[in-house]
Amino acid sequence: MIDKTGSMHAQLVMDQIKAYQTRVNQTREPEAAIAPTEIQKPTFGETINQMVTDVNSAQMQSAELRAAYERGENVPLTDVVIGMQKSSLAFEATLQIRNKVLKAYEEIMNMPV
Repeated sequence: MIDKTGSMHAQLVMDQIKAYQTRVNQTREPEAAIAPTEIQKPTFGETINQMVTDVNSAQMQSAELRAAYERGENVPLTDVVIGMQKSSLAFEATLQIRNKVLKAYEEIMNMPV
């Protein structure tokens, strides 16, 4: 026989188990608990535009360092050379990306339909 305290204890245990199950289900399914938000991914054009802007700013900074060094300001030669190499490398990388994109475009255009 189960007395009243035993059945109440069993009911409390069952309530705790149900509470744990709902918590586990909520953590497993965060999409259902939280409304999904739209994450804006940059488009290909925006990515290319940002890359060109970054390369341009690197070249402008390099030119400013070189001009400051030529004017005799307190700019270390190593900073000038490193800035020039960074801008050169960024430009070359951009050029190679452009070449790869153009080559892929040409291959797509030459595919038979």
